[in-house]
Amino acid sequence: MNATSATDVDSNDLDVGVSGQKPLDRLFGLCNVDQQAEFEPERRSLRIHGHSTTIRLERAYWTVLEILAGEEDLTVAALVTRIHDHCQTANEKNLASCLRVVCLKFINICT
Repeated sequence: MNATSATDVDSNDLDVGVSGQKPLDRLFGLCNVDQQAEFEPERRSLRIHGHSTTIRLERAYWTVLEILAGEEDLTVAALVTRIHDHCQTANEKNLASCLRVVCLKFINICT
């Protein structure tokens, strides 16, 4: 199976989904006041190779990282360390940004 990039997707495929709504309308329909906590930033302190660090991500990202850590049989701290090590060799980007991208890719590819 070949990976499809965002530029390979036909925009007509994204216009109307199964429910007859556009994707953004469907997403807005799923978001409500009860989910406000998912948008709140949360700071977590953890150790990466013995160094203390604090990472600030929205609660929704921490939830995805907890799920991914469970599937990998790791703690969240161990998962973040593995992601940190990969980011340092792959692109040397900001760790919080790398964590967000990993979460999005996990949701897109693995769920």
